[in-house]
Amino acid sequence: MPFPQNNASRRPRAVAEVLALTVLLMFLAATIPHSALADGDPASDVLATQSLFLPQDAGISPEQQGQLAGLLQAADRAGYPIRVALIASRSDLGSVTALWRQPQRYAEFLGEELSLVYHGPLLVVMPDGFGFMWPSHSTPGGASTLAGLHVPASGTALETAAVSAVQRLAGAAGYSVSVPAGRVVGAAPGSSDGMEWIVVALGGLLIAVAWTASFRARPLRFRRKEVST
Repeated sequence: MPFPQNNASRRPRAVAEVLALTVLLMFLAATIPHSALADGDPASDVLATQSLFLPQDAGISPEQQGQLAGLLQAADRAGYPIRVALIASRSDLGSVTALWRQPQRYAEFLGEELSLVYHGPLLVVMPDGFGFMWPSHSTPGGASTLAGLHVPASGTALETAAVSAVQRLAGAAGYSVSVPAGRVVGAAPGSSDGMEWIVVALGGLLIAVAWTASFRARPLRFRRKEVST
Protein backbone atom coordinates (compact mmCIF):
# COMPACT_ATOMS: atom_id res chain seq x y z
CA MET A 1 0.00 0.00 0.00
CA PRO A 2 1.61 3.32 -1.07
CA PHE A 3 2.17 5.89 1.62
CA PRO A 4 0.68 9.38 1.07
CA GLN A 5 3.20 11.90 -0.17
CA ASN A 6 4.55 14.29 2.42
CA ASN A 7 3.18 17.81 1.96
CA ALA A 8 6.61 19.26 2.71
CA SER A 9 8.05 17.51 -0.34
CA ARG A 10 5.50 19.19 -2.55
CA ARG A 11 6.36 22.70 -1.43
CA PRO A 12 9.61 23.20 -3.37
CA ARG A 13 7.83 22.07 -6.51
CA ALA A 14 4.95 24.46 -5.87
CA VAL A 15 7.38 27.35 -5.42
CA ALA A 16 9.16 26.44 -8.67
CA GLU A 17 5.84 26.33 -10.53
CA VAL A 18 4.83 29.74 -9.18
CA LEU A 19 8.16 31.27 -10.19
CA ALA A 20 7.95 29.71 -13.65
CA LEU A 21 4.44 31.11 -14.08
CA THR A 22 5.66 34.54 -12.97
CA VAL A 23 8.43 34.53 -15.57
CA LEU A 24 5.97 33.48 -18.27
CA LEU A 25 3.49 36.22 -17.35
CA MET A 26 6.23 38.86 -17.31
CA PHE A 27 7.32 37.75 -20.77
CA LEU A 28 3.76 37.98 -22.08
CA ALA A 29 3.29 41.39 -20.48
CA ALA A 30 6.42 42.65 -22.22
CA THR A 31 5.55 41.30 -25.65
CA ILE A 32 1.79 41.42 -26.07
CA PRO A 33 1.33 45.22 -25.97
CA HIS A 34 3.97 45.77 -28.63
CA SER A 35 2.66 43.03 -30.87
CA ALA A 36 -0.83 44.44 -30.50
CA LEU A 37 0.42 47.69 -31.98
CA ALA A 38 1.97 45.84 -34.90
CA ASP A 39 -0.89 43.45 -35.73
CA GLY A 40 -4.44 44.02 -36.92
CA ASP A 41 -5.33 47.64 -37.56
CA PRO A 42 -3.71 49.91 -34.94
CA ALA A 43 -5.64 53.02 -35.99
CA SER A 44 -9.03 51.40 -35.44
CA ASP A 45 -7.98 50.27 -31.96
CA VAL A 46 -6.98 53.81 -31.00
CA LEU A 47 -9.79 55.70 -32.73
CA ALA A 48 -12.41 53.56 -31.05
CA THR A 49 -11.86 55.67 -27.93
CA GLN A 50 -9.72 58.65 -29.03
CA SER A 51 -9.94 61.32 -31.71
CA LEU A 52 -6.38 61.08 -33.04
CA PHE A 53 -4.12 58.27 -34.22
CA LEU A 54 -0.57 59.57 -34.49
CA PRO A 55 2.14 56.90 -34.90
CA GLN A 56 5.61 57.35 -33.48
CA ASP A 57 7.34 57.02 -36.84
CA ALA A 58 5.67 60.20 -38.11
CA GLY A 59 8.38 62.19 -36.32
CA ILE A 60 5.98 64.96 -35.35
CA SER A 61 7.14 67.32 -32.61
CA PRO A 62 5.26 67.71 -29.31
CA GLU A 63 4.25 71.22 -30.39
CA GLN A 64 2.68 69.87 -33.58
CA GLN A 65 0.99 67.08 -31.67
CA GLY A 66 -0.49 69.62 -29.29
CA GLN A 67 -1.63 71.81 -32.16
CA LEU A 68 -3.53 69.02 -33.88
CA ALA A 69 -4.96 67.61 -30.65
CA GLY A 70 -6.10 71.10 -29.64
CA LEU A 71 -7.74 71.63 -33.03
CA LEU A 72 -9.70 68.40 -32.72
CA GLN A 73 -10.89 69.39 -29.27
CA ALA A 74 -11.92 72.79 -30.59
CA ALA A 75 -13.82 71.14 -33.44
CA ASP A 76 -15.60 68.89 -30.98
CA ARG A 77 -16.62 71.85 -28.83
CA ALA A 78 -17.84 73.68 -31.91
CA GLY A 79 -20.15 70.78 -32.79
CA TYR A 80 -18.05 69.04 -35.42
CA PRO A 81 -16.37 66.02 -33.77
CA ILE A 82 -13.96 64.37 -36.17
CA ARG A 83 -11.43 61.58 -35.83
CA VAL A 84 -8.13 61.66 -37.65
CA ALA A 85 -5.58 58.99 -38.56
CA LEU A 86 -2.12 60.03 -39.74
CA ILE A 87 -0.45 57.19 -41.64
CA ALA A 88 3.21 57.99 -42.21
CA SER A 89 4.46 54.60 -43.39
CA ARG A 90 3.25 51.19 -44.51
CA SER A 91 3.93 49.69 -41.08
CA ASP A 92 1.36 52.03 -39.49
CA LEU A 93 -1.36 49.97 -41.18
CA GLY A 94 -0.59 46.84 -39.19
CA SER A 95 -1.85 43.82 -41.12
CA VAL A 96 -3.66 45.83 -43.81
CA THR A 97 -0.53 47.08 -45.56
CA ALA A 98 -2.20 46.40 -48.94
CA LEU A 99 -4.06 49.70 -48.42
CA TRP A 100 -0.85 51.73 -48.22
CA ARG A 101 -1.03 54.78 -50.50
CA GLN A 102 -4.76 54.23 -50.91
CA PRO A 103 -6.10 56.77 -48.41
CA GLN A 104 -9.73 56.71 -49.55
CA ARG A 105 -9.96 52.93 -49.53
CA TYR A 106 -8.33 52.83 -46.13
CA ALA A 107 -10.74 55.49 -44.84
CA GLU A 108 -13.64 53.31 -45.99
CA PHE A 109 -12.08 50.28 -44.31
CA LEU A 110 -11.43 52.24 -41.12
CA GLY A 111 -14.98 53.61 -41.11
CA GLU A 112 -16.31 50.07 -41.30
CA GLU A 113 -14.04 48.96 -38.46
CA LEU A 114 -15.30 51.80 -36.26
CA SER A 115 -18.95 51.51 -37.27
CA LEU A 116 -20.00 49.88 -34.00
CA VAL A 117 -18.70 52.75 -31.86
CA TYR A 118 -18.38 55.79 -34.13
CA HIS A 119 -20.44 57.22 -37.00
CA GLY A 120 -19.00 60.72 -37.40
CA PRO A 121 -16.57 62.22 -39.91
CA LEU A 122 -13.29 60.37 -40.29
CA LEU A 123 -10.15 61.73 -41.94
CA VAL A 124 -7.13 59.73 -43.11
CA VAL A 125 -3.92 61.53 -44.08
CA MET A 126 -1.23 59.68 -46.02
CA PRO A 127 1.81 61.10 -47.83
CA ASP A 128 -0.01 60.81 -51.15
CA GLY A 129 -3.42 62.19 -50.24
CA PHE A 130 -6.53 62.23 -48.07
CA GLY A 131 -9.30 59.80 -47.37
CA PHE A 132 -12.61 60.88 -45.88
CA MET A 133 -15.63 58.97 -44.59
CA TRP A 134 -18.82 59.94 -42.84
CA PRO A 135 -20.73 56.66 -42.64
CA SER A 136 -23.93 58.06 -41.13
CA HIS A 137 -24.03 61.05 -43.48
CA SER A 138 -25.73 60.88 -46.86
CA THR A 139 -23.35 63.28 -48.62
CA PRO A 140 -19.83 63.13 -47.11
CA GLY A 141 -18.41 65.61 -49.64
CA GLY A 142 -14.84 65.00 -48.51
CA ALA A 143 -13.30 64.54 -51.95
CA SER A 144 -14.62 67.84 -53.33
CA THR A 145 -13.91 69.75 -50.11
CA LEU A 146 -10.29 68.59 -49.95
CA ALA A 147 -9.62 68.92 -53.68
CA GLY A 148 -6.44 70.87 -54.36
CA LEU A 149 -5.19 70.68 -50.79
CA HIS A 150 -1.50 69.76 -50.87
CA VAL A 151 -0.19 66.79 -48.93
CA PRO A 152 3.62 66.80 -48.52
CA ALA A 153 5.50 63.53 -48.84
CA SER A 154 7.39 64.09 -45.59
CA GLY A 155 5.91 62.39 -42.54
CA THR A 156 6.71 65.38 -40.33
CA ALA A 157 4.59 67.64 -42.54
CA LEU A 158 1.50 65.42 -42.40
CA GLU A 159 0.34 67.31 -39.32
CA THR A 160 0.21 70.59 -41.23
CA ALA A 161 -1.86 68.94 -43.95
CA ALA A 162 -4.17 67.39 -41.35
CA VAL A 163 -4.76 70.77 -39.67
CA SER A 164 -5.66 72.38 -43.00
CA ALA A 165 -7.93 69.47 -43.92
CA VAL A 166 -9.82 69.51 -40.61
CA GLN A 167 -10.38 73.26 -40.84
CA ARG A 168 -11.60 72.98 -44.42
CA LEU A 169 -13.95 70.08 -43.64
CA ALA A 170 -15.36 71.85 -40.60
CA GLY A 171 -15.86 75.03 -42.62
CA ALA A 172 -17.69 73.13 -45.35
CA ALA A 173 -20.02 71.71 -42.69
CA GLY A 174 -20.73 75.19 -41.36
CA TYR A 175 -18.32 75.31 -38.42
CA SER A 176 -15.47 77.77 -37.97
CA VAL A 177 -12.59 76.11 -36.14
CA SER A 178 -9.25 77.70 -35.30
CA VAL A 179 -6.08 76.20 -33.88
CA PRO A 180 -5.62 76.95 -30.16
CA ALA A 181 -2.31 78.68 -29.52
CA GLY A 182 0.39 77.32 -27.23
CA ARG A 183 -1.08 73.88 -26.67
CA VAL A 184 1.42 71.06 -26.14
CA VAL A 185 0.89 67.41 -25.29
CA GLY A 186 3.45 64.97 -23.99
CA ALA A 187 2.86 61.99 -26.26
CA ALA A 188 1.03 61.11 -29.41
CA PRO A 189 -2.24 59.20 -28.94
CA GLY A 190 -1.81 55.69 -30.21
CA SER A 191 1.87 55.46 -29.37
CA SER A 192 3.36 52.95 -26.94
CA ASP A 193 4.95 55.58 -24.66
CA GLY A 194 4.47 54.67 -21.02
CA MET A 195 3.96 50.98 -21.79
CA GLU A 196 7.33 50.20 -20.22
CA TRP A 197 6.08 51.54 -16.88
CA ILE A 198 3.03 49.31 -17.08
CA VAL A 199 5.22 46.28 -17.76
CA VAL A 200 7.54 47.13 -14.85
CA ALA A 201 4.59 47.62 -12.48
CA LEU A 202 3.00 44.37 -13.58
CA GLY A 203 6.29 42.54 -13.22
CA GLY A 204 6.74 43.89 -9.69
CA LEU A 205 3.23 42.78 -8.76
CA LEU A 206 3.86 39.28 -10.08
CA ILE A 207 7.13 39.02 -8.17
CA ALA A 208 5.34 40.06 -4.98
CA VAL A 209 2.69 37.39 -5.59
CA ALA A 210 5.37 34.76 -6.18
CA TRP A 211 7.26 35.78 -3.03
CA THR A 212 4.07 35.56 -0.96
CA ALA A 213 3.30 32.13 -2.38
CA SER A 214 6.81 30.89 -1.66
CA PHE A 215 6.60 32.24 1.91
CA ARG A 216 3.35 30.43 2.52
CA ALA A 217 4.80 27.25 1.04
CA ARG A 218 7.61 27.16 3.62
CA PRO A 219 7.23 24.69 6.48
CA LEU A 220 5.61 26.26 9.52
CA ARG A 221 8.65 25.66 11.73
CA PHE A 222 10.83 27.83 9.48
CA ARG A 223 8.32 30.64 9.45
CA ARG A 224 8.11 30.56 13.24
CA LYS A 225 11.88 30.69 13.43
CA GLU A 226 11.98 33.76 11.13
CA VAL A 227 9.34 35.53 13.22
CA SER A 228 11.13 34.74 16.48
CA THR A 229 14.43 36.11 15.19
